[in-house]
Amino acid sequence: MKLFIISLTLFIYFVNFINSASDKPCLARRISGRSVICVCNCTYCDDITREMPANGSYVTYTTSEAGTRFQKIIGTFQTLDHSLGICRTSFVINPMKTYQAVEGFGGAVTDAAAINWKSLPEVMQKYLIDSYFSFKGLEYNMLRVPVGGCDFSTYPYAYNEQPENDPKLSNYSLTYEDYNYKIPMIKEISKVATSPVHIVASTWSPPIWMKTNHNFSGINQLKQEYFETYALYHYKFLEKYAAQGINIWAITTTNEPINGLFGYVKFNSLGWSVEKMGEWIVNNLGPMIRNSVFKNIKILTCDDQRFTIPLYFSELISKYPKALDYIDGIGVHFYADKIIPPVVLYAVSKTYPDKIILATEACQGSAPWQSEKVELGSWRRAISYITDILEDLNHNVAGWIDWNLCLNMEGGPNWAKNYADSAVIVNAEKNEFYKQPIFYAMGHFSKFIKRGSRRIEIREKKLCFTGSVKNVAFLTPDGTVVVVFLNEGSERSVSVKCGKKETILQLEANSITTMEFVCDAY
Repeated sequence: MKLFIISLTLFIYFVNFINSASDKPCLARRISGRSVICVCNCTYCDDITREMPANGSYVTYTTSEAGTRFQKIIGTFQTLDHSLGICRTSFVINPMKTYQAVEGFGGAVTDAAAINWKSLPEVMQKYLIDSYFSFKGLEYNMLRVPVGGCDFSTYPYAYNEQPENDPKLSNYSLTYEDYNYKIPMIKEISKVATSPVHIVASTWSPPIWMKTNHNFSGINQLKQEYFETYALYHYKFLEKYAAQGINIWAITTTNEPINGLFGYVKFNSLGWSVEKMGEWIVNNLGPMIRNSVFKNIKILTCDDQRFTIPLYFSELISKYPKALDYIDGIGVHFYADKIIPPVVLYAVSKTYPDKIILATEACQGSAPWQSEKVELGSWRRAISYITDILEDLNHNVAGWIDWNLCLNMEGGPNWAKNYADSAVIVNAEKNEFYKQPIFYAMGHFSKFIKRGSRRIEIREKKLCFTGSVKNVAFLTPDGTVVVVFLNEGSERSVSVKCGKKETILQLEANSITTMEFVCDAY
């Protein structure tokens, strides 16, 4: 019997080794003073497959500042001798205590992203899509799409700009950018995605004739006489995209509504007061969507920074309680998270547990003080993503969507010159694209925490002063446990225990590690 078990174990390891060997490693290019970027060209692009852990074993994947990218290690659980008094942080996982269900992870198909994608040779276009969405990539399952133009377009535009003062939107049609860039990219994504891609659509600005300042940016609000028209603006978008075979999963009530109230951004915006947004949702948008063929599409309010949740959710519902009949949840953005504590998210999840919280936008490099918009090889920017995702997930956020899927070397195109960084940077002149550390940071969540996974309890126990390791744990629909660890210090070992299974993990210095295994009955 013992010989059989040994033979079986060796066979499993041999199969896992063969599968692991088929993964293409990163073609690394070291950036002076930073981490590495992984280069994709016409003949090569790295990939990664997920191994299903055998009973009694676990699989870890590690990415580090030193240059490791999804390094895959298969290990076995063991019996630990705790009487030795080794100074080590211990993590105890309880799959019986569950929290929010996961919707997914993804990025945005903007005009800029699709233009950069199309600038590559066809073989590289496929590499880029596969890298994000296929079973050998990050397995993204969510997208965000602008309704019309945004700052990451080559010029400011909206649908039905002419004729002006047209409440029935008689000339509503999609644009060249939709037909030649966004829609083709979305269709290619849908071909390779490993699960249905849920698309969130957001409007930055309607045509300027609907607005009080007759401008795409600046201090502005929607004219009262066009409240029903603006609801129709969203309905027609759903209709036009459905006609192209693209179904929208959710719409938001306008991207960053705070922008138009203060006019401090130079790109497309529409300002909303709490009262007017509540009125519009209850009297116009909600009834129009719920009484249509698109009645099951989710409506997310806020779609702005954390500090706006008390306004565009809590106060809005207080003033217009009927809005709860239409609102399915909120979208929240990344940019002010360092100064706004995540407890504000509890205004949604604790009071209205049936409402979803979705992180709908994040990027680095766009802040005025960030003079280097694209920072190739930046580990620091990857850490900003990892810490935010961990924090959000541990505060009941159900999904996390990055901003542009890819940008050029300048961080655009962007008509307002609001350039930014991206997980993938395209160098069309050299027929290359570069996978940034941010790309792999996203993958440590998206590839392993499948839609329908539930966050579970994980308790950190320090046997002595060893410093904390940020973490989150999930039970997946496959019945596996996935744990993500962020080690921001030197190399260290931690113990992981679930039921009767226990093991020691070595965490590389300045690294993120995803661990997957099957837990014993708890």
